[in-house]
Amino acid sequence: MHRVFTVPTQGPGLYEITDALQHWLRDGPVRNGVLTVFIRHTSASLLIQENADPSVRDDLNVFLARLAPRADDPSMAWITHRSEGPDDMPAHIRAALLPTSLQVPVIDRQMALGQWQGVYVVEHRDRPQRRQVIGALHGID
Repeated sequence: MHRVFTVPTQGPGLYEITDALQHWLRDGPVRNGVLTVFIRHTSASLLIQENADPSVRDDLNVFLARLAPRADDPSMAWITHRSEGPDDMPAHIRAALLPTSLQVPVIDRQMALGQWQGVYVVEHRDRPQRRQVIGALHGID
């Protein structure tokens, strides 16, 4: 069983998709199994991260921007891929460092996440995007 989720983004940041995934699982025929989530893009990522304190997401965004600044930053003069703008190659670098797929156990139609965990699309591009995430549920019962 699988489903494609479209996630609109508004620039760099973490966009929580936990509720959308959980709603899909709650209505499905599989009680127990493994959920695989995959993002179909090379300039965005997936992440399981804290969903209680927004400052965690803010700090992660700042860290990623410092880790791979825009190509127009003097420290990034070595970048040659610039055809899609100064945010493109740094987005690819960030996506290469973060996961593009996740696996989460499902027990009684609920993701077995920790108390403060959520599933996020991590947008690395500056402009709004429409990201596609595929959820595939593999039942074990």
